[in-house]
Amino acid sequence: MKDPKKSFSPSEAELEILQVLWEIEPATVRQVHERLQSKRKVGYTTTLKQMQRMTEAPKNMLLKLDESTPHQFKAIVRESEVQKTMFKRLLDTAFKGSAMQLVMHALGEAKTDPEEIAQLEAWLQKQKDHE
Repeated sequence: MKDPKKSFSPSEAELEILQVLWEIEPATVRQVHERLQSKRKVGYTTTLKQMQRMTEAPKNMLLKLDESTPHQFKAIVRESEVQKTMFKRLLDTAFKGSAMQLVMHALGEAKTDPEEIAQLEAWLQKQKDHE
């Protein structure tokens, strides 16, 4: 199975495939392709080849299920593992490792509704209470 210490850095196309599989796995290439087609134009053989490459080393992100079901796959890598790796890469490269800069940027760039601000304030208070 997967090495728990390995980090996963999927490309944008690989991430789209993984997102479909996390939602509906196991899934056939056809099912994944139809979901991708609803967002952007992509060829069936392109989706198939991409998914096949994702089963091979060094990627090892997908598992092709038994041959009795044609082109059916499931994700080996968990969504939380990919999110952790991508977050760390973003934090380290774009924000020089500063979580505060990342949060301030996110809050400054996006419209934050009052409910989200209240949740953030509650979280901050909880952090203060645990000190």
